[in-house]
Order: sequence, then structure tokens, then C-alpha cells
Amino acid sequence: MKTDINIRDAWQSANPYEYYMGRWSSLVADKFIVWLSVPSQLKFLDVGCGSGALSKAIIDKHTSADILAIDQSEGFVTMTQERLGSHVQCKVDNALSLFLDDDSVNVAVSGLVLNFIPRPDKVIAELKRVTSTGGSIGVYVWDYTEKMEFLTQFWNVAVELNPKASNLHEANRFPEFTGEGLEKLFEKAGLNNIETAPIDIDTTFKSFDDYWKPFLGGQGPAPSYVATLERVEIEKLRDTLKDRLPIQTDGSIPMAARAWAAKGIV
Repeated sequence: MKTDINIRDAWQSANPYEYYMGRWSSLVADKFIVWLSVPSQLKFLDVGCGSGALSKAIIDKHTSADILAIDQSEGFVTMTQERLGSHVQCKVDNALSLFLDDDSVNVAVSGLVLNFIPRPDKVIAELKRVTSTGGSIGVYVWDYTEKMEFLTQFWNVAVELNPKASNLHEANRFPEFTGEGLEKLFEKAGLNNIETAPIDIDTTFKSFDDYWKPFLGGQGPAPSYVATLERVEIEKLRDTLKDRLPIQTDGSIPMAARAWAAKGIV
């Protein structure tokens, strides 16, 4: 067993991540931007842009918006710039110490990344610093503890087969990232008019391969874990999952996912 219980998540390659999570993050991003409910013709900052799902949702809802997207991964920044073209300016930057001046954007947002940053409170403080008075800040994260079914199924089986992987289970890693947890972060930052809400989506897989193959891409927590396993261990994980998942007669696998969102005013 090669498993290292302190495996680092890999975030270098954008295309495997898009296959693994992009189709679901796009659905959440679209609903989040509607819920955020801010005017068009504003300057937006997308922190931790990943493969560009949130920036794309901003473009679709606010065609005249001025968008700056940042990520610490050069691979993700390159992909997002190529994907969205002149609609967005993409740069490599650190969410804990943004290169922007104070009061330089109207809306600062971050999707599905806050839980992976060691100091989420500092990220919110930075978003507040760079957002003008009266501007909006909004974030959302997956609800790993209660309603992220395709990942919960994966990790439950992974831990059953290898109890040492328990601390890698995302429900165990990120228990504080709930609506209440996000509200506390926003309150600590001194934001006003704070609201939180669940964003629910369906994550239906066409087949078992459609569910399983994205875990082989090596990008993100679960795929990073799979990449450490021996071939026989991967096969055992795959076969056990196939026995446990709610596979329908047509081969599809209906599941559900939830993200928690929060927004506030500077």
C-alpha cells in the first residue's frame, strides 16, 4: 500500500479537472450568479477561477462586465484565457495576497476554492480590501458533509478499503464549510447584509464509466488519492463502487449535489 495519508491535492492540469468536476461546477456557477443578483456593467474579480466556470457564468449574465480572473495554477489560467478569450483578463496570482489596489473592483467572487486555501478568513479579508464600498462579495463551496453524493460514495468506499484514508475524506477535511460556516467568515470580515443559501443541482452520470473515469485524471482530492494506489487497489475500489452505486436499468446513475453560497456588502 503506497497510500500517504497526507497526500497533496493536484491542481496543475486543467483538462482532466474539467472532465472530473467542470460539468458540475458550471451548473452551480450559473445558479450562483443569478442568486448573487448584481447589476451589469461592473468590474468583477473571480478568485480561484479554475477552468473558468464562474467567469463564463458572469459573461453569460453580464455581457458588458469587465472581468479579471486569477488562479495560482498557470495551467488553469491558460485554459480559462483560451476558453473565454477577450471577454476576460486572466492572471496568475495568490488569493492570500492579491496584486490589486484597494477599492479596485465592484464585485469579488470565488467558486469552489475557499475550502482548499489554508486561511479562508484572509481570502475574504483580501476580497473586501479590493472591493469598493457598497460593492458585493460572494463565494460558494461544495456541501461535502451532507449533500455531495458522488464524492461521498467514492470516499466511503475508499475509507472502507483503506481506513488510513479517513482524513482524506472531504467530509472530514471540510466540516466547517456550511452555510453557517460561511456566514461566520463574512461576519468576521465585517461585511453587511449577509445572506447564505443552498444551491442544489442534479449530477446524473450516463454510465458507470462516466462516473469512474474522471477519478483517473489525477486532478483534485479524490483523483489525487487514486493516483497513489497500486493497480490491484484501483481495481478493487472500482469494482466495489460499481456494486454500491445506484445504477439504473438504463445504466445511468442519478445523484445530487449541493453548494453553500454566501454574499455580503462591503
